Amino acid sequence: MSDKPHILVLNGPNLNTLGVREPEIYGHKTLADVEALCGQMASQLGLTVTCRQSNHEGELVTWIQEAYGSASGIVINAGAYTHTSIAIHDALKMTGLPVIEVHISNVFARETFRHHSYISPIARSVICGCGIDGYGLALRTLAKGKEHE
Repeated sequence: MSDKPHILVLNGPNLNTLGVREPEIYGHKTLADVEALCGQMASQLGLTVTCRQSNHEGELVTWIQEAYGSASGIVINAGAYTHTSIAIHDALKMTGLPVIEVHISNVFARETFRHHSYISPIARSVICGCGIDGYGLALRTLAKGKEHE
């Protein structure tokens, strides 16, 4: 077991189609590119990461619950569940872990239903509109720890 802080990076529905789905909004980078970026950034910051993606809300909730007691923080791009899932909100809140919410696009420049997030009220930070670089910013924020607050 590593003595490095461990970060869980979660991606929700449709993020497995990055690079194909609406590249004019999400760009041409793939989920594999996101995971590679997270691995490289974690190594630079002295962290370890586990990256997971699911199109299923319950699976995301289970992974969040499993992070309790084993992770130091969570980076989450919940995709459309950001705007609909009280279950994900409750699971994240239960862990007591610092949470960074990430969106590849600027959700506030899009449809109004994307302007509401069930995750933002419990997140330490919200990063949107930075492309996949937002994941790196999220990991940097978690690596800084409480002094960032």
